[in-house]
Amino acid sequence: QVQLVESGGGSVQSGGSLRLSCAASGYTYSRYCMGWFRQAPGKEREGVAAIDNDGSTSYADSVKGRFTISQDNAKNTLYLQMNSLKPEDTAMYYCAAEKFGCSWYLWEQGDGADVWGKGTLVTISD
Repeated sequence: QVQLVESGGGSVQSGGSLRLSCAASGYTYSRYCMGWFRQAPGKEREGVAAIDNDGSTSYADSVKGRFTISQDNAKNTLYLQMNSLKPEDTAMYYCAAEKFGCSWYLWEQGDGADVWGKGTLVTISD
């Protein structure tokens, strides 16, 4: 059973940077899509970024050019580098995985993942 544990959240000022990490273990399938969702208070969950087994990436329009998703397969760790942070990026960020590859059209809508971490809170102040 895949387990995902996030870290790296915190509070920073607008314009700052954070790097989220997600340690993954227990893979039972040869191909996983890995990525990040977020949910702000009072808002729907949304997909932020995803990376497929072939290294291809997808991003929400709201974070393109500011966030970068990457993975270190040797360490079984997923990252989300977040730059030029804005108050509207404030949310709980969840690491997630989907068997058999990325379905970004679902992730954009906040769905599609099979496995979820417990989340890490990101707070951006003006």
